[in-house]
Amino acid sequence: MIIEKWRKLASKYLVREKWATLRVDTCELQGGIIKDDYYVLEYPNWVNAIALTEEGKVIMVRQYRHAADIISLEVPGGVIDGDEEPEYAIKRELLEETGYSFKTCKFVAELYPNPATSNNKTFTYVLTGGVKTHQQHLDEHEILNVEEYSVEEVKHLIRDNKIAQALHVAALLYGLAEVEKM
Repeated sequence: MIIEKWRKLASKYLVREKWATLRVDTCELQGGIIKDDYYVLEYPNWVNAIALTEEGKVIMVRQYRHAADIISLEVPGGVIDGDEEPEYAIKRELLEETGYSFKTCKFVAELYPNPATSNNKTFTYVLTGGVKTHQQHLDEHEILNVEEYSVEEVKHLIRDNKIAQALHVAALLYGLAEVEKM
């Protein structure tokens, strides 16, 4: 069977906010079937980083995530602002969240967090040579701790299911594969 794209027949916005937009589409599927009420979340694109210090430690952040009601160990990252380039965004986010600046920055993956229900992408970078150059400059509702782990410790955290954010696990797998090539 050949898989074809759906044809959007109509769209209506239900919510338009800074951090999330919800629209409902009517689509024509293969074979002429009409699918009403297909809900799509529109989010801004994101960046995340596998960031290593000069000593080769992986920088992680720990913070509370209200929707899941968990304290989550994650890779640093955040939202791309407007027309900002992803590479600039990840360097800005790292400086704001961790206070670290980096010598190198390499793009390693472009992923869709959930292409069934949302339209945004996440860009993953590996940064090396990190040095603490600034104090954290967190957003109004950000409260996070910066932690450092060896590459082996991060691999164990993944194996032991201690990193709950699926997109961050994917980023770590791509990023650590790149780090091993270095």
